[in-house]
Amino acid sequence: MTITGGRVEGPDGPVPIRHYRLADDDGVPTLVWLHGGGFFRGSLDQAESDAVARALAARGVPVVAVDYRLGPLPGMPWIGRTGPRARRRAPHARDEVAAVLHHLADATPAGLVLGGASAGACLAATAVRDAPPVVGAVFAYGFFHGRLPHDPGVQRLVRGHRRLTHAPLLLDAANRTYAGPLGDGAFPAPEDLGAFPRTLMIDAELDTMRSSGDRFARQLGAAGVAVERHVLPESRHAFLNRPGSSDFAAAVDLIASWVVRRPD
Repeated sequence: MTITGGRVEGPDGPVPIRHYRLADDDGVPTLVWLHGGGFFRGSLDQAESDAVARALAARGVPVVAVDYRLGPLPGMPWIGRTGPRARRRAPHARDEVAAVLHHLADATPAGLVLGGASAGACLAATAVRDAPPVVGAVFAYGFFHGRLPHDPGVQRLVRGHRRLTHAPLLLDAANRTYAGPLGDGAFPAPEDLGAFPRTLMIDAELDTMRSSGDRFARQLGAAGVAVERHVLPESRHAFLNRPGSSDFAAAVDLIASWVVRRPD
């Protein structure tokens, strides 16, 4: 496996990326992958980025991981506003992802798949609109709405399994801090869903955010998008941050087989 770092010129300066590939993966679409972290944390070195990319590349899927610009800390948008990679509200991260996709488009004849986990899935869903055409989208336990949809059934199911950081009020606070007062490009616009490529969604059963995934899957289907969805039984949020788990292995296998598979 070859792992190389690099930078792509973005709208507000260079955007770090990391490319993972095998020597014989020609003809396979490249997955542009975005880690999660509530918009305000995460890096190319966390398992949800590095371990996922290594596992997929080992299965023959080339991956470009993107170190997109992080947003403000929840409730504290004034923190960390200095330096070339200062924290910024939406749509800065989305615009950086779009810049990477434009940079890669001509060099990837097999096409690009755009994907991410948690907040990275949300970023991927918003970047589709401003990116060159991609041949697929992959969303792992993402949230896609400015306010977490209320689903009593999901809430009852996850009670006792939910961590404090995934409480609905705190999730909504993180969303508002990142989106800012105008919410410019922070969440996928309903009128844009018809332009989505074929989409793979993998969610965790015991996850507060699944209510957003449930609604978004229905919205994509209603817009005529070909959606393949899996809800991993008894799994919890952020299973891609746990490389030794069976949920990690199951999800990576699903993603790899879906990316390689040709659409009917």
